[in-house]
Amino acid sequence: MTEAQIKLKRTESLLLELIPAALGSLNDERLHQLDIIDVKCSRGRSDAKVYIHPSSYTEQEKNEFIKLLKNARPIVETYCMKNQGWFRSPTLTFEFDEQFVKAQSLEELFKKIAKE
Repeated sequence: MTEAQIKLKRTESLLLELIPAALGSLNDERLHQLDIIDVKCSRGRSDAKVYIHPSSYTEQEKNEFIKLLKNARPIVETYCMKNQGWFRSPTLTFEFDEQFVKAQSLEELFKKIAKE
């Protein structure tokens, strides 16, 4: 693993810890219940995608959460930046991880096949 890859993984790990803490410090109780699964940074660490567990939210609820997160994004970025003493924070993009749901449905199918 190269030094750049190590720095990238370290940044992703830090953001995975800091983002839930930042969301928890906000006044909106709805954002406290979100479960952050993963954070993936771009190679230059200027952008980061934040993946959220879809739970059993409807599409309407997901859209509302995305709107709330877009409004909270600058606050979360500032929190991360100040906490770590960074000059600037990666630009965060929030999205629900639909691959997680697909993986669960595949596992259920494999269990059914194993029973038969």
